[in-house]
Amino acid sequence: MRRFLVLIVILAAAAGLPGTAFAGVVAQIDLSSQRMHVFVNGKPTYTWKVSTARPGYRTPIGTYKPYNLVRFHRSTIYHGSPMPHSIFFKGGYAIHGSYETKHLGRPASHGCVRLHPSNAARLYGLVQKHGKSNTTIRITR
Repeated sequence: MRRFLVLIVILAAAAGLPGTAFAGVVAQIDLSSQRMHVFVNGKPTYTWKVSTARPGYRTPIGTYKPYNLVRFHRSTIYHGSPMPHSIFFKGGYAIHGSYETKHLGRPASHGCVRLHPSNAARLYGLVQKHGKSNTTIRITR
């Protein structure tokens, strides 16, 4: 039985699934469902609607670590649009709050991952608390 449990843990780690031994935050973004699942210390904690890239744009697929947190950022590309509680993870791509909440749950962005402002603030606080190095952002189709 013990070998079986060890095998399950190894397979889960290899598959990139958050496990109970992970101390930190995992933000799992599923592009097909337009949902983010947040795990804290390996436990499912939140599920939120998101908006990712609309047709003609792309949200990058992969696993990332946040490299910068900005409490209130304005886009330098898209007319100074507000991006509260931005968590930058690849180049100019970020997870951030959006006041266009009516679009959450379907593709609508230029590539960033948009959240309801209160959810963006919660995630931002979790990343601050646990640290960027203990945070993983995973984006899948």
